[in-house]
Amino acid sequence: MARLVLTDASPLIGLAIVEGLPWLEQLFGAVWMPREVRDEVLSGRVPQGEQAIRDALAADWLRVWPDPVPDLPLPDLDEGEAACIRLGVAHPDAVLLLMDERAGRAVAAECGPRVAGTAAVIGMARKRGLIPSARRVFEVLHQSDFRISAEVISTVLAWVGE
Repeated sequence: MARLVLTDASPLIGLAIVEGLPWLEQLFGAVWMPREVRDEVLSGRVPQGEQAIRDALAADWLRVWPDPVPDLPLPDLDEGEAACIRLGVAHPDAVLLLMDERAGRAVAAECGPRVAGTAAVIGMARKRGLIPSARRVFEVLHQSDFRISAEVISTVLAWVGE
């Protein structure tokens, strides 16, 4: 199990849409985000999940990384993705990055930290018995403007036996 779980904005937003933020605590315990991610998800531009994210912060299982993010040259990524990868590289032992965007995942894979996305978290929640159906969660997510590729969804559904 990862000793340090870092999240980018997209998994927080996607899981908030399906009321799945509590799954993160149940799966991982504490989950950390850099300030850049906090600023993105609590900007007022993502009203769908802001209150759930605020509630998770208040419950103190979702936490803002307290220290400065190390400097590490990375290709063009958004600030949140870059900060997550930099923290992951600075803490290489048993780190898991939660990140959906392809470019960020590719850079993270080159730098070393393990990466999982929103779909994998949904699959883990199903495997752990936290939800009765991953398929139903993907259907709810698909009704929003949040997108996960059909190939990724098929892979997760096969993994969980749905």
